[in-house]
Amino acid sequence: MGKRLKVGDRAKNFSLLDQNKKEFTLKAFKSKRVLLSFHPLAWTSVCSEQMKSLEKNKLAFDSLNTVAVGVSIDTVPSKKAWAESLGITNTRLLSDFWPHGKVAKAYGIFLKEDGISGRSNIIVDETGIIRLFKNYPLGQLPDVQEILSFLTEMPKISPRKKKQRK
Repeated sequence: MGKRLKVGDRAKNFSLLDQNKKEFTLKAFKSKRVLLSFHPLAWTSVCSEQMKSLEKNKLAFDSLNTVAVGVSIDTVPSKKAWAESLGITNTRLLSDFWPHGKVAKAYGIFLKEDGISGRSNIIVDETGIIRLFKNYPLGQLPDVQEILSFLTEMPKISPRKKKQRK
């Protein structure tokens, strides 16, 4: 496992499939902020509430130019069935199943002894820099309002304008 990333570090790019087998690549969202909401396992009560809070606040995230995604080591079919059981239709749930926990390892939050990721919220800004990296005890539900408040207070970064060719 690599060293744990921290605020100010460049986010590691990755590509994972979501519950609908659609590819999600971090670098594809350069003009947006991305909330990587890591949770240990699907089908558990705290993780279910964490993902439902992302879904419930989708419009708030949209208004803050933020894409919120859930990430865990569960398989794509498990993520799909779980999303359906929770009524999640707008939030992408990413599968970090194979290579097992590769993204969690890249961010330094893979719990090797348990074979799962820790519970963390990571906000990546429009330029790919980590602006928030918060870890939570496995049994604690992250406060989505705290995340929304942080995003509201975070300065907006405009993409660089390309020089016009003459």
